[in-house]
Amino acid sequence: MLIVTSNEIPGHRIDAVFGEVMGLTVRSRDIGSQMLAGFRSLGGGELPEMTKALYESRQEVMARMVNEAQQRGANAIVAMRFDTSEMGTNWTEVCAYGTAVYVLPLGEGEPGATGQSVYLTTTAAQQASQPAAPQQPAPPMNPTPPMNTAPPMNTAPPAPPQQF
Repeated sequence: MLIVTSNEIPGHRIDAVFGEVMGLTVRSRDIGSQMLAGFRSLGGGELPEMTKALYESRQEVMARMVNEAQQRGANAIVAMRFDTSEMGTNWTEVCAYGTAVYVLPLGEGEPGATGQSVYLTTTAAQQASQPAAPQQPAPPMNPTPPMNTAPPMNTAPPAPPQQF
């Protein structure tokens, strides 16, 4: 899945637009991490606990956004953005959003083609022209079923003894 912050992808033509897609999460801050980060902030510098939480949140919302785009049939997302906001004193909302599109790489000689798009179209054409690998024949089926060696079971009840 190609994801770009620009409105276009160099060397590609947008063939279909599927609309806005997004991923969203709301996270509460762990009180222990929040207190530790508060102490660290007194000395300045990075707060690794908060950095880790924000990184994981962004990865989660990106995955949700990509999943939604794939469900719609997209192979790219353009105009992707992140948005974060505070909700209350302990909650943080993280959102990733963009426009789901289907793009086609431009081939050699097409206006706007790039080295990458020419490579993609050339590689795809070469793969399509290669003959498919021969399939192995299926093993022959055994036409005779296995013999049942167990004695036949008598399912009828035993006959009562005859009296003369």
